[in-house]
Amino acid sequence: MPTHTSYLAITIFLAFVGFTLGLSFWLGRKAKTAGGYFAAHGEIGWFVNGIAFAGDYLSAASFLGICGMIAFYGYDGFLYSIGFLAGWVVALFVIAEPIKRLGRYTFADALDSKFNSRGIRLAAAISTLVVSMFYLIPQMVGAGSLLKALLALPAHDWHGIDLNHTIGVFVVGSVVILIVTTAGMVSTTWVQFIKGSMLVVFCAVLVVAILVRGISVTKPTVPVVAATSLPATTAPAVAAKPTSIVRLPDGALQTGGMSPTGFIAAFDDMGIASSVKAAGKPVYATGHVEGKDFLMPGNYYKGIRSSELVKKLDFVSLMLALFCGTASLPHILIRYYTVKDAAAARKSTVVGIAAIGFFYVLTLFIGLGAMVNGNLDPVDSNMAAPLLAHTFGDLPFALITAIAFTTVLGTVSGLILASAGAIAHDLAGLIVREKLDGVQQVKVAKIASVGVGLVAIVLGVLFSKFNVTFLVGWAFNVAASANLPAIVMLLFWRRTTKQGMIASILVGCFGSVGWLLLTKEAFVNVYGQATSVGVMPFSQPGIVTIPLAFIVLIVVSLLTKPYSGRALDRVTA
Repeated sequence: MPTHTSYLAITIFLAFVGFTLGLSFWLGRKAKTAGGYFAAHGEIGWFVNGIAFAGDYLSAASFLGICGMIAFYGYDGFLYSIGFLAGWVVALFVIAEPIKRLGRYTFADALDSKFNSRGIRLAAAISTLVVSMFYLIPQMVGAGSLLKALLALPAHDWHGIDLNHTIGVFVVGSVVILIVTTAGMVSTTWVQFIKGSMLVVFCAVLVVAILVRGISVTKPTVPVVAATSLPATTAPAVAAKPTSIVRLPDGALQTGGMSPTGFIAAFDDMGIASSVKAAGKPVYATGHVEGKDFLMPGNYYKGIRSSELVKKLDFVSLMLALFCGTASLPHILIRYYTVKDAAAARKSTVVGIAAIGFFYVLTLFIGLGAMVNGNLDPVDSNMAAPLLAHTFGDLPFALITAIAFTTVLGTVSGLILASAGAIAHDLAGLIVREKLDGVQQVKVAKIASVGVGLVAIVLGVLFSKFNVTFLVGWAFNVAASANLPAIVMLLFWRRTTKQGMIASILVGCFGSVGWLLLTKEAFVNVYGQATSVGVMPFSQPGIVTIPLAFIVLIVVSLLTKPYSGRALDRVTA
């Protein structure tokens, strides 16, 4: 972590935040009606919307979390990139055009387009809120880590709560609440477009800098102990946290400038010192591991190499959730309503895939670059990319911290807007039993944004010990379990009934949430029971809850009366 406060970094950070808020207030005049607030009047161009897709999707997990996991565990972190990108195949070929034809503002619009059912709207709104909350948590955790590093304040704890992290979470929550309540989707779209563009461009520049600098032999920056003096439970292993290079190919001390393929190839004959925890503090073991081991899967997800079926299922379940979850995220789905027609929805998806795919290739080099630069924080994987930028000077650190914070702002804005839309457009009318007009919906949505933002702040503090990418994996599990079966079966099985959809959404949503809250990770990092093994056999429920939601929908639909009205005119037209 930086040991001193960088006033240049703070100045650039404040300039970014000030520009973002100024843009929101200026665009606020276009968001007086429901159409403007929730869907930007459907006037966003397909290219801008495509980059905004990338800005919305490339969250703290994609930037901070994936780079951190690659830096600590190598190839296993990159598996998240592969899973996140593969999910867009479902969005492009299955969801994009139908979802545009079916809805106006929210995910519930699409699901309820055929049945006009209060029950479907209620279930879809609940699912939207639950998924959004699970996705909000890692964004807030990432924001706390960023601000903590930016300010470089002395550590302050209060009853086990990191006050510096809490300040960061509170700042991002407050700024996002202002963005969403002032201009809604118009402001959110342009914030996401700007930050998506800056993130991809600056990360490309950072990768070029990594390749130009090359790799050098480095010395440990924390105490070194003999491996034999460590307890058996802390003995160094491949999955320990690497930061120090002890050997380069051909005995060189420095490689000089490298090509992308040469950079990867250098790991075949590289020795890396690995840090472990002893007595709660990071130390280096005098032994080291081979760089090529970090390019092999199984360093974090032990199940890949394990002979135990349960451990293998945990990894398969995660990949299934990542593949199915993208097309099920409410804040992604509502972006299809910001363009004018289905063709624009398809084009914007293609642009989004191109930008997102290019960025994920960059994360591999950034993560590996952070691994070998000697500046990792062994106790906070989320800060790998900003600390890598810090090795190039205060200005790169300032820029990447500000861009990363803007990344959090864009994603959190979309999530809160999706939640506020579910409350104002779907839940409020059910509660008061009358349809609210556009102005009333906007007022309710702004109030809801404040409430959702405050809840997100609290959750960001409580879940501060998690890697943000791991938490996003949880959100994808819930989204894929709750939403995807209903969407797919509505589009492709005419026998689907409203009772089947309601049951599927609720079972998928609460089944996956219940599973997650009973895992070892929840008991250790949320409930504080360090010795717990959890109740569930593995941490990723998708392989159970996604098929379960499909089965429930089919069974309940077959047991209930089919819909007798006209079929989905807007889908088949």
